[in-house]
Amino acid sequence: MLPTPDILSTWKKFDDFPMDTLTKAWYYHQTDGKKQRSVELMREHRSKLGVTGNCFDLAIWLLDEFKKDGVDAYPVGHDIDNDGAHVAVVAVNEKGNRFLCDLGDQWLTPILIDSKSEDFSEEVLSGFFPGAKVQIKTVEQGIEVLYHRPNGKVSRQTYNLDPIPFDVLMAAAERSQNNIYRKPLLECRLPYKNEIAHWEFYNWESFLSTTEGLFPDSPLDTIDEWVDRIFQKTGYDRQFLHDALKIYEKLRG
Repeated sequence: MLPTPDILSTWKKFDDFPMDTLTKAWYYHQTDGKKQRSVELMREHRSKLGVTGNCFDLAIWLLDEFKKDGVDAYPVGHDIDNDGAHVAVVAVNEKGNRFLCDLGDQWLTPILIDSKSEDFSEEVLSGFFPGAKVQIKTVEQGIEVLYHRPNGKVSRQTYNLDPIPFDVLMAAAERSQNNIYRKPLLECRLPYKNEIAHWEFYNWESFLSTTEGLFPDSPLDTIDEWVDRIFQKTGYDRQFLHDALKIYEKLRG
């Protein structure tokens, strides 16, 4: 179920890339033009500010990197035409096997999704997703991912594996970047003991998800405190964090 080296080498370039909605709120107020950034501009912001972006940013960037590395890849997702849209990437190796590559949900590594492959398994697997085991099941039009949490809870997500046409992807991306939900979100992968865990900041609370369970952080009261905490987890530029969080503070009402 693990990715082949050609796919993994590209994926590993993004190991320290968080997923966030802070960048889109910040950039929304930086331009009167299109809100979906080009890969070139995303690279520039990453270099100057340390920031990444939301699932659309990450998928578009990953697709570009796969193309540069000579790997066939295309966008997939679910609910692509509404506010609950999520987008990821399917990469195809030299043998024609497909692998789900989802930076938006902060997977640890791509996973095989071709049920006809002799390497495919519907067993519950560890090492693919931070803080949970995963299981891949084939369903009509795509796959269903089951996330098995340490507390016994199982959540599900379905991906339509039909390739999303590029114009449809970009239209959905533009719509997403113009939709600033009032609750800020940032997720990143962090070392914890002998594993890579999942840290999340959502709606002014934060917590760490591990294979041992979920550990809430202590509450914070000020923007400056949140800037410090998020900076420690991500290395994002402090002034950027302050400006982005101020936008969300106003939306909080």
